[in-house]
Amino acid sequence: MSEEYNADQIQVLEGLEAVRKRPGMYIGSTSSRGLHHLVYEIVDNSVDEALAGYCSEIEVMVHRDNSVTVKDNGRGIPVDIQKKMGLPAIEVVFTVLHAGGKFGGGGYKVSGGLHGVGASVVNALSTWLKVKVYRNGKCYEEEFARGKTTVPLHVVEEVSTELHGTEVHFLPDPEIFETTVYDYETLRVRLRETAFLTKNLKITLSDERNDGKKDCFHFEGGIREFVQYLNRGKEVLYEQIIDCEDKREGVMVEVAMQHNDGFNENIFTFVNNINTPEGGTHLTGFKNAITKTFNDYARNRKLLKDNEENLSGEDLREGLTAIVSVKVENPQFEGQTKQKLGNSEVAGAVSSVLSEQLTYFLEQNPTVAKQICDKAILAQRARAAARKARDLTRRKSALDGVALPGKLADCSSKNPEECEIFIVEGDSAGGSAKTARDRKTQAILPLRGKILNVEKARMDRVYSNAEIKAMITAFGAGIHEDFDLAKLRYHKIIIMTDADVDGAHIATLMLTFIYRFMPELIQEGYVYLAQPPLYKLEKGKRIWYAYSDEELNQILQEVGRDDSNKIQRYKGLGEMDAEQLWETTMDPERRVLLRVSMDEDARSELELTFTTLMGDQVEPRREFIENNAKYVKNLDI
Repeated sequence: MSEEYNADQIQVLEGLEAVRKRPGMYIGSTSSRGLHHLVYEIVDNSVDEALAGYCSEIEVMVHRDNSVTVKDNGRGIPVDIQKKMGLPAIEVVFTVLHAGGKFGGGGYKVSGGLHGVGASVVNALSTWLKVKVYRNGKCYEEEFARGKTTVPLHVVEEVSTELHGTEVHFLPDPEIFETTVYDYETLRVRLRETAFLTKNLKITLSDERNDGKKDCFHFEGGIREFVQYLNRGKEVLYEQIIDCEDKREGVMVEVAMQHNDGFNENIFTFVNNINTPEGGTHLTGFKNAITKTFNDYARNRKLLKDNEENLSGEDLREGLTAIVSVKVENPQFEGQTKQKLGNSEVAGAVSSVLSEQLTYFLEQNPTVAKQICDKAILAQRARAAARKARDLTRRKSALDGVALPGKLADCSSKNPEECEIFIVEGDSAGGSAKTARDRKTQAILPLRGKILNVEKARMDRVYSNAEIKAMITAFGAGIHEDFDLAKLRYHKIIIMTDADVDGAHIATLMLTFIYRFMPELIQEGYVYLAQPPLYKLEKGKRIWYAYSDEELNQILQEVGRDDSNKIQRYKGLGEMDAEQLWETTMDPERRVLLRVSMDEDARSELELTFTTLMGDQVEPRREFIENNAKYVKNLDI
């Protein structure tokens, strides 16, 4: 072999070098998401103090230079010498991986975060970090740069013995992160959720960059208030929040739930305040308890006849908003990103607590119990009708004789990785798109008018809607429990609508459908929004296209503003001929596409946004428009 491979090639990364070398292993990515994760890690350490009963307030401040300070009134990180390392405990916490008070069960009974790597990872990925500790009547301080100590631990001043807590101030390292600019809204969503999950904890977020913008989150009702918040844009089935709280088999279980008159279930699960979007054993226990308890009640009260089948879990959870929060001493997560809980004992603990307390609630509140059962029985009938409609919609092989939709102009390639489908509003735009497309890789599906608003429709109506059936059949992957990503026929699903209010509404209806019935398409990054130009500028024989007012002004500055300029404002795709549509919107070499993405950490906020925009309640929608009107560009009046 030409290259030698011996002991000299084996690298040993000292201290926190491993974190700087492979940051993605520790925080998931070096994108904006990873940047915000730094704040969550430090905040999670403060929340652990709150869960242990020692902290009641956390302050988070974003400074003008995009550095962040996180301050709490907990016990303060220990400053005495850690015997094994021979260093102050605070220095060990910030410079040694897998060091912290979360392993032996003595410092913390339950904890979130990255279990002993959080503080040190933040330190490693920061240009500088300063930590102050108020403890034993003294203020201690230590400073670091890219994970290494620059100013050793020292006493800054004597303070009141009543003053205690930790203050961490850090600046993310631009050598590591793609962006170092914090988004206030992203932080606000996460910190509000954290406050909901930690009853009586007060969290304050402020932003020096934005005229001292400030939010304070403090919820005495905890997850009860979380459910109220999520249901605020919906018509609730009953006023009470059903909640229960108890400890079983060493697991602290908290559940809060309430049905609304909608058709979607929204269940959010948390372990030690960490969001688990893929669920796990706590979700299994919750679902089992709901199904068994309500069926037992319905049978005992003769709401279900002897010859009728049991209500399914899906029927009973229709329109349910619920929070399931468990505290576990030694959580076992499936996968590096802690998205799914694996502890087997948790399913039994949740099921036991919920079954017992829910049975008691239903006996005490027969009117509410009957409302829930009646809604589930209606859902069961609709499900039977939907099953018939779904069987007609399922994508089958050619041998089964179910053809692709007649209006679909399919592409000739059968390789999903190179195929893309344009969902186009109206036949005229569809005609231009069909003429303009690259027939090998681009398929066109024109839809007639606005599709059904699935936020306000039961499954049977969804399955019988012609436009939705056409999309399901064309995509080929099925929906809900039938969904199979491997059968997806196109790896780019491009929503192409007019650049006006109607076009935006149609795009929102389509996104609502995809989010509710095929969320995996968004999670995997297969959904896009086409960006047709807003303006066409002609000067002499030259033509420019502008996709925003700013871009138009920039072009006008370059070519000069005079009477020879011909400016056309496009109202719709139908105003373009096939050549223009290809040039501006469909040509992979020149077009602009926006990829639709979703942040699992902010799913509760996403749910609320869809409910607000597409639900029945007018008042929350008016509030949303008033609060967001200042961000609108290119308003079509």
